[in-house]
Amino acid sequence: MLQKLIDGQVAIRKEVKEVKEAVLATDKKLTMRIDKLGLQIANLEDDAPTMEEFEGLEKKVVKIQNKLALS
Repeated sequence: MLQKLIDGQVAIRKEVKEVKEAVLATDKKLTMRIDKLGLQIANLEDDAPTMEEFEGLEKKVVKIQNKLALS
């Protein structure tokens, strides 16, 4: 009887270990995906013009409009 209890505990511990490994593997995959998404978002933000660049674009557009109007 005692041996059956011990065998049951061993089986449960083995299953818990397998589940824990599966959770860790899934966590690693999710972490890698989140890191990739974070890098993509950071790159998109880097490509966006700053306020100074945006204001500079407005001045350039006005200059081009004036040149076109004079032509």
